[in-house]
Amino acid sequence: MVVTLKIKNRNISNQMLKVFLTCFGLLMFNFTVAQIQPIQKGTSIDDKSFGVQDSITRKSTGSTKKGPKTKIEDYLIISHHRDTTFVDTTLTIKKEFKFNYLRKDNFGLIPFSNVGQSYNSLTYNFQNTGAMPKFGATARHFNYMEIDDIFYYRMPTPFTELFYRTVFEQGQTADSFFSVNVSPQLNFSIAYKGMRSIGFYQHAITSTGNFRFTSNYTSKNKKYQARGHIVTQDLYNEENGGLIDESVENFEAGIEEFLERSILDVNYENAENILIGKRIYLDQNYDIYKKVIEKYLPNTLNDSTSKSRLSVRHIMTFEDKYYQYKQTIANMTIFGDAFKSRSLSDKATLENFYNELQLDYYNNVLGNVQINVNNTNYNYGYNKLVVLNGNTIVNRLKGNVFGVGGKYSKRYKGFRLNGELGVNVTGDFEGNYLKADATFKLNDDISASASLNHSSKVPNFNTLLYQSDYLNYNWQNNFNNIETQQIGFKLKYKELANITADFSTINDYVYFKKDQTTAQVNPFQNNKSISYFRVKLENEIKFGKFALNNTIMYQSVKDDNQVLNVPEINTRNTFYFSSHLFKKAMYLQTGVTLNYFSKYYMDAYSPLLSEFYVQNETQYGDFPRLDFFLNAKIRQTRIYFKLEHFNSSLTGYNFYSAPTYPYRDFAIRFGLVWNFFL
Repeated sequence: MVVTLKIKNRNISNQMLKVFLTCFGLLMFNFTVAQIQPIQKGTSIDDKSFGVQDSITRKSTGSTKKGPKTKIEDYLIISHHRDTTFVDTTLTIKKEFKFNYLRKDNFGLIPFSNVGQSYNSLTYNFQNTGAMPKFGATARHFNYMEIDDIFYYRMPTPFTELFYRTVFEQGQTADSFFSVNVSPQLNFSIAYKGMRSIGFYQHAITSTGNFRFTSNYTSKNKKYQARGHIVTQDLYNEENGGLIDESVENFEAGIEEFLERSILDVNYENAENILIGKRIYLDQNYDIYKKVIEKYLPNTLNDSTSKSRLSVRHIMTFEDKYYQYKQTIANMTIFGDAFKSRSLSDKATLENFYNELQLDYYNNVLGNVQINVNNTNYNYGYNKLVVLNGNTIVNRLKGNVFGVGGKYSKRYKGFRLNGELGVNVTGDFEGNYLKADATFKLNDDISASASLNHSSKVPNFNTLLYQSDYLNYNWQNNFNNIETQQIGFKLKYKELANITADFSTINDYVYFKKDQTTAQVNPFQNNKSISYFRVKLENEIKFGKFALNNTIMYQSVKDDNQVLNVPEINTRNTFYFSSHLFKKAMYLQTGVTLNYFSKYYMDAYSPLLSEFYVQNETQYGDFPRLDFFLNAKIRQTRIYFKLEHFNSSLTGYNFYSAPTYPYRDFAIRFGLVWNFFL
């Protein structure tokens, strides 16, 4: 017996030519500007390992005297954890790795055929410092900006950054950012990243938007600091379920007729999913007292300085998000029986309100000690009740969780120690974590660190409760907490070697897999322990104006049930040339990048859940991906030109991002990043 009770509530050659001419025109325009308008007096350009470091000279307003230099180092970027860097307009190989849709190094991820669709993970990090479950729909969250992804700024003059990159067929990716200090104490920034791409396959349009507004304030006496942000995000995908079996055969055969990917048949053309999120964040801190005492020690030549500070801090976050899957006509062949045949709509919502109160004490001898109490009010679920085969599936998981935690940090010469812990003390969700790390810096060239992390955490909300118009996608589970332990090591020696290694054990791992009875994707909990080891080597070898940059990862998993699958080898190797040209008016970087991972049982993709699930029938991988790039920097403009996967027709059509979802064919792409210092 099945009952549903609803509750009211809420052609490529022409394209290549156009792209090349556009890119060439932009390059020549900027080069001409650089030649006609030489670098302003007082602007310094230093050649350091073929990078360009800029400084900017400005005269103070209303004065006939020459003002002090405003250097690039004065344009500060402050992370959520209060680490401070500055605006970097250099052109380096790391910038090449970050010039993508995510705007971060995506080593360990393989993108789908269309920009913004999703990424399959080639590696996992089980370090965790949270005690609450996450929302779920993880395949839609790669471009979802979390609190750690938002930065705050301090700008001596107004600063603007424009990012642009081509996509596939019609559309583009653009990210516009502006920041200004309206006074020495108050800064705000506003930014929007938008993307739309039609893609080469049928019914695969993607459209995303990320709006960010940030502000930070410091009182004149510097006792009170506040920072906050407002972020709204929408991540939309058309879903086609991948290629049908006949199309997979035609794709892999490389038949010329099917090189026009739009004629390959897909499983359906009537579905879409979307993730919408809104978040308000406020972090304020007040120094109750701050003391600096100079002490003179008799019979010595040195003075001693005693520093101490006591402060109170309040953090508040409110986040409202929902994930929705819609399909106009039910596809029972793919997803099984459904409650209705038309206008299917699954919508999961989460409201999360978080408050934390901290007491922070610092002493230059003792270190920094922080204790906190926190409360999470959550409301996850659906606007309907489901009675399936006589069993009622609730529509909501909601409640309050109170927790306590603490942090400790201490620096002494080249040694740094950090510790962090948290535990839920009341509420329906138990959870705790402990993290400790120690770093020793022998000198500017050599450093080593070790870390330890333990976590016990409730699985994601969508594994605990899910409701759908498809019968086999309704469940309510009471899983055990996922228990993880990780020990990690890191050794760095200049740019020659950066070695990181970690070993994790995972108990009660929760994953998605097809149920043997229904053949539909459901969550399961592993009943055995998993051991997971990985080591990564990063290095760069330079010889004159040439360099070889390498990132190589080895992974090993001991898992009797084969529920955690990763490739044994994952590597990225870039051979490139760098040089100044035209009397240093332009800086050029060009080379070839090889990406490769070994064969393994790659996770499959469920568009209904927007999750990846385990499959152990077919191995994928063992295909090289070669990219040629030519990048240039003129003044504060970086121009990027790439022949992406140019070997696709030479090494065989066996490249996939997930089963039945091919990776990208050869494409020409270009873009730029343009900074303005007003």
